[in-house]
Amino acid sequence: MNFFPYIEIAGRSVAVYVFILFAIRLFGKKELAQLSVVDLVFILLISNSVQNAMVGPSTSLLGGLVAAFVLFSVNFIFKKIIFKHKKISEFIQGKSVVLIYDGLVQYHNLNEVEITIEELNAAIREHGILDIEHVKLAMLEVDGNISIISADYKTRTIHQTKNKHKIKGRILKL
Repeated sequence: MNFFPYIEIAGRSVAVYVFILFAIRLFGKKELAQLSVVDLVFILLISNSVQNAMVGPSTSLLGGLVAAFVLFSVNFIFKKIIFKHKKISEFIQGKSVVLIYDGLVQYHNLNEVEITIEELNAAIREHGILDIEHVKLAMLEVDGNISIISADYKTRTIHQTKNKHKIKGRILKL
C-alpha cells in the first residue's frame, strides 16, 4: 500500500490549520465570539474552500479520516503548547483588552480591537447594565467575549451570564 498520498494529506492539513489559525489571529478575536450571519457564511465558505487544499485529489474515506485525525492532533498539540507557554499563548491568542475602566471608555483600545461604541453598549445591556458609568470593568477576552463587572459588584451582582452560582454561602448572579 502506498502511504505517500496520506502523508501528503497530513502535511496539507497541518499547513491549512496553521494558515487558518494565523488568519483568524490577524483579522481579530472579535470575530470568534460575536458571529453575525455574514461571519457564519464566511466560516462555512472558508471550510469548504480549504477542504480540497487538505485532501487534494483524494476523495476516499481514508483520506478524509486522515485529514480529520491530523486536524484533531494538531489542535491537541497547539492547546498543550498554549497552556504551557504564556508567550506563545499571547502570540497565538492575544491578550485581554480593557474596554471600560471605572466607568470610562478606553477609546484607544476600542479602536485597536475595532469595536464600536454601539457594540460596547449592546454588550453592557446584555449584561443587565444600562449605562457605561455603572461599569467597573469591561474586558475583551482572548476568546472574543466581552466580560463586564458592574460598579456595584461588591454589594449586589457580577454581570457575566444569566446563571446563578453559590460562592461561600452567597448566591451571586453571574
